[in-house]
Amino acid sequence: MLGLAKRLGIPILQASTSEVYGDPTISPQPESYWGNVNPIGLRSCYDEGKRAAESLFFDYHREHNVKIRVARIFNTYGPRMNLHDGRVVSNFIRQAISGESSTLYGTGEQTRSFCYVDDLIDGLVRLMNSPGDVVGPINLGNPDEFTMTELAAKVINLTGSKSDLVYEDLPSDDPQQRKPDTTKATEILGWSAKIDLNTGLQKTIADFKPRVLAL
Repeated sequence: MLGLAKRLGIPILQASTSEVYGDPTISPQPESYWGNVNPIGLRSCYDEGKRAAESLFFDYHREHNVKIRVARIFNTYGPRMNLHDGRVVSNFIRQAISGESSTLYGTGEQTRSFCYVDDLIDGLVRLMNSPGDVVGPINLGNPDEFTMTELAAKVINLTGSKSDLVYEDLPSDDPQQRKPDTTKATEILGWSAKIDLNTGLQKTIADFKPRVLAL
């Protein structure tokens, strides 16, 4: 894809990820933070794959003047997600609607910051429409931070479910915290997340409910 962008002289977007920061030692995570990643861990193929892709993008930009845009995307959710994609929002909503126990890992106190899909798309469009000297990386995410226990409780409340919480062992190298520093996105793109978690979850639950009940 980088070769194609070079040949055609067109800009190219890399949808990178907050996972490049690994299990961070600072919070919130700014783009200048190099991360704390286990390069041979169970999650490393994703983390290191994205980090390697960023490296290639910047090499093509420096060596061939390819017009790159690199967005580091934090946890995103919204309607039409795959019911079984394994993401925490999908799992909690599907389990709550089905009356199953909500599965948490470790103590449930690890945190994430959840960005509604409409906000993310707005950020990506702004990034692609930005001047040519804006290459990134730029964090795109909602800086509001919630524990997994808080997220599960919100979903159970919004669905009116009677699901209980069950705890299982924490997977290897699972990040304990995730919170974006979105200063660059605000200053460079004029962007910030607008949709709060309750509103976004209500929209997502409304989409999930008929699909889950049809299973």
